[in-house]
Amino acid sequence: MIIVTGGAGFIGSCMVRTLNDHGIEDIVIVDNIASTDKWMNMRNKKYIKYVHKSEFLTELPLYENVEAIIHMGAQSATTEKDFDYLWNNNFEFTKALWNYCAEKHISFLYASSAATYGDGEQGFDDKMDIDKLLPLNGYGYSKQLFDQWVKHQATAFPKQHVGFKFFNVYGPNEYFKGSMASMIFHGYKQIMEAGKVKLFKSCNPNYEDGGQLRDFVYVKDICDVMYWMLQHPEVNGLFNLGTGRAQSFRELAEATFHALGLDPNIEYIDMPEHLKKKYQYYTKAEMGKLREVGYDKEFKNLEDGAKDYVLSHLNKDFEVF
Repeated sequence: MIIVTGGAGFIGSCMVRTLNDHGIEDIVIVDNIASTDKWMNMRNKKYIKYVHKSEFLTELPLYENVEAIIHMGAQSATTEKDFDYLWNNNFEFTKALWNYCAEKHISFLYASSAATYGDGEQGFDDKMDIDKLLPLNGYGYSKQLFDQWVKHQATAFPKQHVGFKFFNVYGPNEYFKGSMASMIFHGYKQIMEAGKVKLFKSCNPNYEDGGQLRDFVYVKDICDVMYWMLQHPEVNGLFNLGTGRAQSFRELAEATFHALGLDPNIEYIDMPEHLKKKYQYYTKAEMGKLREVGYDKEFKNLEDGAKDYVLSHLNKDFEVF
């Protein structure tokens, strides 16, 4: 049995799809769907049970033959202001799962975040000392806290433990993330509604409007890495998960237009005041550590990833992966 927390969400549901595609159906999905439409991400999946997050820790000891917990569940909004909620949801809950996996000798794969790198002034190298990082928001700090707890306070370890510092992930099944969905998703909707894409103007003289850079990584590539990790239980550690390339929001918008066979039409708008002091202008994952443990599959570039996302999913009434 494999347990996927956040299994109705963006990355979690795509991981369930990946497991299904490899013949794995003995899956428990844990989430907090409530009144959202995330249940739609589960319709084409094969699994044995859905468990509400609030009941999961109580039920967990009743499950037999658990091979791995893939912990993608979290409060992932970088704008979340309730730090007590972030502490309990992203830190304490993850600790409880880690300790259970350590006790039962179960593999534990979990989501960290590139948000732990803060403004990126010290780079984006997963080999660096994590204690030197200064996240810019509560979400990033809640992820940093767990990474530091593993480093300094964990006294027992799961059969396998792998954390993933996700960079800017985009792709199918993110349809219910609201403002936190990728710019490709929002850009596609803007093109359909108005024929143009709006991007933030730059407030940094080193970057032109639309020239802000991100490491955009396709969710299907993310899931391939996580599945590979399950097949290599000897690998442990905290790894970046990006492409190793920095591409601009302008390139992202252009790739979305190109996927639709359209000429780009981009409008630049003022950045909201509340974002200006916490805005990252550059991210690029150093990917050497992942390559060194043996992962050799290539990641899609932005043009190819956007094309698959737009034509295989967005342009088909937001088809679920």
